[in-house]
Amino acid sequence: MKLLKPIVLIVEGKRSDRPSFSTGLEKKEYEVHSVPNGNTAINALREFDPQVVVVDASSMRTAGTRICTAIHKEDSDTPIIIIVDDDVDVCKIKDADEILVFPFTLQKLLNRIKPFIQRKNNDYLEVGPIKLDLSQRWVYCDGKNERLTPRLFILMKTLMSKPGKLIDREELFKTLWETNYTGDMRSLDVHVSWLRKAIEEDPRNPVYIKTKRGVGYYLDLPEKPRKK
Repeated sequence: MKLLKPIVLIVEGKRSDRPSFSTGLEKKEYEVHSVPNGNTAINALREFDPQVVVVDASSMRTAGTRICTAIHKEDSDTPIIIIVDDDVDVCKIKDADEILVFPFTLQKLLNRIKPFIQRKNNDYLEVGPIKLDLSQRWVYCDGKNERLTPRLFILMKTLMSKPGKLIDREELFKTLWETNYTGDMRSLDVHVSWLRKAIEEDPRNPVYIKTKRGVGYYLDLPEKPRKK
């Protein structure tokens, strides 16, 4: 399975005397999204779900503390690396995980980014061609990727925890809705159809999430993955 490149969000200004780090990171096989300020950073955080945010406060001639605070308030799990000039009081920066004082080399920035990427990459469940991000709820399968709702995430994780094993409808319903009431199963069927749309090439003819009519669902793993 081909995985996506690690995603880095960079908040940076445009200064003629300062080269951007974006190009260097892209050459190192990162997917880089660059935005010019804190407001657009929040929108990009929601859209791209990066593994790391780099706030290049030095390039914006600011201390960057408000940007870091806003990002941390929006998503406290995503690590933040801030780049500041040597005249900034780093003791006032409370919401960054790493502080780099400019100037420094691209390699030094890479050395700070890599541990965060590795920490995120360890937080996965992988079964056959399906990979589930346990911290961010992304599912990857055959070139498709989608961020799941909390309930779809539980459904995907439950099926992946018992590959090839039929799980009856009542058990799945109780797990997803945390209840012993199982009178109406239509909502379960709807969620299964949504999950198929997230991972299947043809949701109407599913390869992975199979049904045993009237009994339940199971995760089927073909011996040979489908060609893209």
